[in-house]
Amino acid sequence: MKDRVGPSPETIRVVVCLKNDGYPASLEVRKLYRVLSDPKAASHKMIRVVDESGEDYLYPAHFFAPVELPNEVARALELAA
Repeated sequence: MKDRVGPSPETIRVVVCLKNDGYPASLEVRKLYRVLSDPKAASHKMIRVVDESGEDYLYPAHFFAPVELPNEVARALELAA
């Protein structure tokens, strides 16, 4: 089994969208989104993601579930960012 990367400030964090109530043009259910760190948003149960517009916006955290990436995928995404 391959090593997994958990969320940390140094790595790319990714979530999968579980629901998009009120945001059908901005979020696609079952799609992966990059997360940007925002502790203040997290304290309000929100999450900052780069959505379909290519910009980062806040959404309810319960719309998403974290995804653990294999090390090689996380490194490739870091290089592409």
